[in-house]
Amino acid sequence: MKIVAASDAEALRGLYAGGWDPPADVVTDVRAILDAVRVDGDAAVVAFTQRWDHAGASLAGLRVAIPSRKHARTLVPEPIATGLELARERIADFHARQLPDALDYHAADLTRYAFLSRPLGAIGAYVPGGTASLPSSVLMTVVPAKVAGVERVVVVTPPRRSGGVDPAVLYACALTGVDELYAVGGAQAIAALAYGTVTIARVDKIVGPGNVYVTEAKRQVFGVCGIDGLAGPSEVLVVADDSAAPELVAGELVAQAEHDRLARVGAVSRDRTLLDRVATLLDGAFGRASGRDAIVGHVLDTSTWLIHAAGEDEVLSVIERFAPEHLSLMVRDPYAWVPKIRRVGAIFVGSSTPVAAGDYLAGTNHTLPTSGAARFSSGLHTADFLRTMTLVENSRARMQSDAPVLAALAEFEGLPAHARTARLRAGE
Repeated sequence: MKIVAASDAEALRGLYAGGWDPPADVVTDVRAILDAVRVDGDAAVVAFTQRWDHAGASLAGLRVAIPSRKHARTLVPEPIATGLELARERIADFHARQLPDALDYHAADLTRYAFLSRPLGAIGAYVPGGTASLPSSVLMTVVPAKVAGVERVVVVTPPRRSGGVDPAVLYACALTGVDELYAVGGAQAIAALAYGTVTIARVDKIVGPGNVYVTEAKRQVFGVCGIDGLAGPSEVLVVADDSAAPELVAGELVAQAEHDRLARVGAVSRDRTLLDRVATLLDGAFGRASGRDAIVGHVLDTSTWLIHAAGEDEVLSVIERFAPEHLSLMVRDPYAWVPKIRRVGAIFVGSSTPVAAGDYLAGTNHTLPTSGAARFSSGLHTADFLRTMTLVENSRARMQSDAPVLAALAEFEGLPAHARTARLRAGE
């Protein structure tokens, strides 16, 4: 495993590459799927589901009945049910604390101002599935929506090859109070949520992770409805000093590498000895025999960076330019660093806080910006399920005072009818 200098921009070009740039054939294929669902509705959704997910899919089987919480709990192993319950409790608590305080006041001249929040009417949560069970994605998308007061929460997830939805996902839906569940995935699910069909009514916003086709479909329907963002492959950057345990640093890199062959992982330190020890671990059995060897090995060989920084400024530059999804701070005084960090999805502080805690039990959200999007966007949070509007009520004194200035500004911009509305209220 090669160690590169933080000043070597060419060696770090792949780490800093960002943006959403799917293959041209994916863009074209997704457009065709969206158009088919927009025109043919349920028939197209069923046909695509039969082709890619479950050959026996039918219109009658699209909507999945959500069992009672008590019954659904019997479908999953006890430790999994208990873990999901603990996660739901912590996610609800953390996201409830994000609800905005009311803003409603009068200025000195008695003009009234308010900043109002209202929950979205309906949201669709995409939960990846098919060959894997991801009940944690249900919790991370549904619980904040429920905390925000969204009226209708819909979950879509690919059916299993044999049909139906994974029992753990069913339990997560029952646990979180999902209103509707559909066994449909891929771009066709995004199209149904955005445009609506006879069976699946349209939603106001779509959230949740997915593969390249799902993410590209979200991009293409944006404007018809809202989206949370364009989620790319997993990322982590570990900032470590000589107090960090090499096994913990290497462990975080391997953990993110096992997500996806396109994951990007890195560690930056001013301590060359630490980086050498991490490199040895990654090149040995610790990194190469993790249980998902083909995926991890590919990431370690193609998109892993161990970075030696000459000073703190170079470490901060690496963070800023990468803008990673996850940042792990394994340093002596992490809270001296936190105020200097602007562009990350989530920060995990200290040796007792693995990134996996955020994936499952911390209560923070694991739906985070990737591919450099942390420069301008944030992880999923309660405000994503609210929209705001302003209110103003001029006092008579304010209107009388403002009328000449308002009229002058409107006429300067070539809008005489705007000016007249001010003069009418001033009695002119």
